[in-house]
Amino acid sequence: MPTLQFKGKTSVWNHHLAIPYHTLEPADALGYQPDLTPKNGEQIKLESTEETTAPVLNNLLIEGDNLLALKALLPQFGGRVKCIYIDPPYNTGSENWVYNDNVNSPLVNDWIGKTVGRDDLTRHDKWLCMMTPRLKLLRELLADDGVIFVSIDDYEVSSLKMLLDEIFTEDCFLAQFVWKRRSSSAMADKNISTDHEYVLCYQKANGDDFQGEAKTYSSYSNPDDDERGDWTTGDLTVGMNSSQRPNQFYDLTDPTTDKVYSANPNRVWAYIPESMAKLIEEKRVIFPEETDKRPLLKRFKNDLKSDKNPVSTWISDVGMNTEATRTIQDLLGGSVFNYAKPVSLVKSLIKQTTVDDDIILDSFAGSGTTGQAVMELNREDGRSGVPGNRRFILIQMPEASAQEPDKNICRDITRERLHRAIDKFGYRAGFAYWQVGQALDAETLLSGQLPPFLTFARYVYYLCTGENLSENSAPDPDTYFVGTAGNRAIYLVYESDYQALTKLALNLSLAQAMHTAHPKKKIVVYAPACFLDDEHLEAWQIEFVGIPYNLFQRQA
Repeated sequence: MPTLQFKGKTSVWNHHLAIPYHTLEPADALGYQPDLTPKNGEQIKLESTEETTAPVLNNLLIEGDNLLALKALLPQFGGRVKCIYIDPPYNTGSENWVYNDNVNSPLVNDWIGKTVGRDDLTRHDKWLCMMTPRLKLLRELLADDGVIFVSIDDYEVSSLKMLLDEIFTEDCFLAQFVWKRRSSSAMADKNISTDHEYVLCYQKANGDDFQGEAKTYSSYSNPDDDERGDWTTGDLTVGMNSSQRPNQFYDLTDPTTDKVYSANPNRVWAYIPESMAKLIEEKRVIFPEETDKRPLLKRFKNDLKSDKNPVSTWISDVGMNTEATRTIQDLLGGSVFNYAKPVSLVKSLIKQTTVDDDIILDSFAGSGTTGQAVMELNREDGRSGVPGNRRFILIQMPEASAQEPDKNICRDITRERLHRAIDKFGYRAGFAYWQVGQALDAETLLSGQLPPFLTFARYVYYLCTGENLSENSAPDPDTYFVGTAGNRAIYLVYESDYQALTKLALNLSLAQAMHTAHPKKKIVVYAPACFLDDEHLEAWQIEFVGIPYNLFQRQA
């Protein structure tokens, strides 16, 4: 398979593995939960959070570097996200985006903090270096039946397609949608108005089929009271000539009137004589009065194999950029964000791939279109009698707005838009606001910056198993029990107080209690120290992992 080469590729290809996990810290004052009362007077019960720093609320808005935030989400959401939609910088040279990933490479480090503009000869390399680790982490967050949609334009669509082919593989490519984003503009180069953008779509593995579009039956009726029900007419010919299909080139006779309908040498009948005779016998062929007209096939509604039509890759039945502009102006009172996507576009993509309580992720959240699209889709489902409970996770950098430099995009635009949309349209669910916190690495832990037990427990469980700790699990800080995975029981001997932590160790009494609780399981214990010899560890099937230095080894 042809591969895509760019400066810095070897440095960033596995960069996502070197990024330390970070905590996600709640900023309760910035979250929003509406207090709605249904018409019957029964108060809606909204989800609440347990006493932890793990994001468990209905919806989640995260402020911080999206690379760090994506890595921080893995312990709880790895392999659980059903749909990802992202709208990254298009790299036209006018966005003034800045490369900021801390990669251990002299070449790449020379790029850090510098604005990427049109005259930058390495701007395509920088863009691909920025996208690569993020796409790698996004793939890890996707469920096996999940899909990812990436909006892009002509500047990077070819490079992005090759990059996605490498990360997701060519076999997982689903479609390259074309979206009509605006009407033809007089501001065109060489009298060519570029009115479209693309949405590339990949699956992680063998995902579910798209929902499709509901068929309309306006053309079906039953004017002759046929006992087989409503019907419509269809073509009885195919686009083959008489030399290609000689057995389908013949004159057709109406057995009732004996009128003969001549065969067309350039477009033969769709059926061989025997099959056509059967259709005539079943009264499925309609013969016109004039023999110079074509007989037609009676197609019954009851014979349709599906009530859905496939989704077209040409998207023209949703709003254009002007819809997005009006939505933001209506909610925020001005043009405070450029190049937002219309809610109708994102909603149509999410609708095709999600149901029930699926999770939708957007790591380039911008003004928050994806969040509003999810809430609007849930409300539409509710009106049809099946309340939607999809959840969104949005990530947005705390960068300044280009239009209003004194505003933080995440707090003052993304958050504010979601808040106002909930109030204006009466959406049921609110959102929690989280910030990327401290790194969970040896240096940070040794400095005394220690996360709460449950945050650390979820983290070591993921490191040990590669799986998420179930939301129904109940790690116990009193016994240090984290959870089980197959034939393993996982423990974390830990206190969030640094002085107390330095006195903790896996000792004889703890080991006996762990073995008694799980006598038939292998026991993996994360602890600052171990006071047991190898003989005891082997006898009780205990594997000790020292923290923080050995924290990052994954158990087999």
